[in-house]
Amino acid sequence: MADMEKLVEQLSKLSVLEAAELVKALEEKWGVSAAAPVAMVAAGGAAAAAAEPVEEKTEFDVVIKDAGPKKIEVIKVIRALTNLGLVEAKTMAETAGAKVLSAVGKEAAADAKKKLEEAGGVVELA
Repeated sequence: MADMEKLVEQLSKLSVLEAAELVKALEEKWGVSAAAPVAMVAAGGAAAAAAEPVEEKTEFDVVIKDAGPKKIEVIKVIRALTNLGLVEAKTMAETAGAKVLSAVGKEAAADAKKKLEEAGGVVELA
């Protein structure tokens, strides 16, 4: 252990230029590269940065995919949610991919989806 401490002490006295020369000499002697671990650490850092949580979506569109077997019930719910007239609500219920609500909050979107699904519609939040 005493030899290790002496070695650390000697290495601590090296200048930056001497340390760089030592690194080159060791790379040549052992056939390795000191840059590889640095690249791996940098890649690991990038992976950690990529793993950071993504901002949670705050606005949702309520999209009707299918009115289902109880179209009249779905039309009633659409009218209640949107204040549309009967003809407009019927057209919306019959149009797959129609946006019932646009850019609403998470709770409002979930509530609308629940009501439409209870009426028999197939709904998705986008």
